[in-house]
Amino acid sequence: MNKRVFLAVALAAALAGCASGVKLDDVPVEDKQGTAVTTPTPGTGTTPSTGATSRVEPVDATRGATDIAGPNGVGRIVYFDYDSNVIKPEFQNVIEAHARFLKANGSRHVVIEGHTDERGGREYNLALGQRRSEAVRRALELLGVKDSQVEAVSFGKEKPAVPGNDETAFARNRRAEIAYR
Repeated sequence: MNKRVFLAVALAAALAGCASGVKLDDVPVEDKQGTAVTTPTPGTGTTPSTGATSRVEPVDATRGATDIAGPNGVGRIVYFDYDSNVIKPEFQNVIEAHARFLKANGSRHVVIEGHTDERGGREYNLALGQRRSEAVRRALELLGVKDSQVEAVSFGKEKPAVPGNDETAFARNRRAEIAYR
């Protein structure tokens, strides 16, 4: 009986510790200049009430990865087999080209973003994505790239490249992306 009471008290304490009084939907927005804050009209870059030009630039999705300094004509994605963080031989040339570029440009930094398909739990996929990004990071390091130039992160299954529940979509989502910063 004491175990049940203790378990009930422990569960209540844990749930109380997780509770928050913060209303996430009611985010206060305050304009310190005293003018009305409005949302820009989509596609125009101007606010509907004042006609003033917004300072926020729209994102140009047509710009490719070559706009950010990096090796030209070289892929930036390494694909992996199911539940694996082993770099396939066909992606060795991609990693070598990035290593040459980074060694020649010591001030450039790169982030290796590890991704997984949607199968598996969130924590497992975050760990697998991290192992994939670390595998690419280690390969670059073995090729002479300074550790300070490379960062490895994982997004797990949170940012799929291709939506879908078939093997084609899964294969495109099992990847590490090389992003220059």
